[in-house]
Amino acid sequence: MDTVILSINLITSTPSIRGGRPCIAGTGLRVSDVVIATLYHQQTPDEIADGYGVSLAAVHAALSYYYDHKSDIDVDVRDQIATARRLKAEWIAHGGSPILPG
Repeated sequence: MDTVILSINLITSTPSIRGGRPCIAGTGLRVSDVVIATLYHQQTPDEIADGYGVSLAAVHAALSYYYDHKSDIDVDVRDQIATARRLKAEWIAHGGSPILPG
């Protein structure tokens, strides 16, 4: 009996969408967005699917992709966090009020 490997094609990378970062197919929702929602906001896959209007299978595909490409996605997440902190500091330095305390 021959083994057939089946793939689930729910993650895409298109240079013109989100700079080519891996996204859930047909959306601009990056794999890193799903990772941040999971790890930093402690959202369940069901909550992420409902909140972003994607299928539960797509959320699980994004998490599977993350664990298969963890080091690359972790770099992207760290870069996003650093950018957010820099923008927050610039906003405050230019007289803006912080949106969130702390």
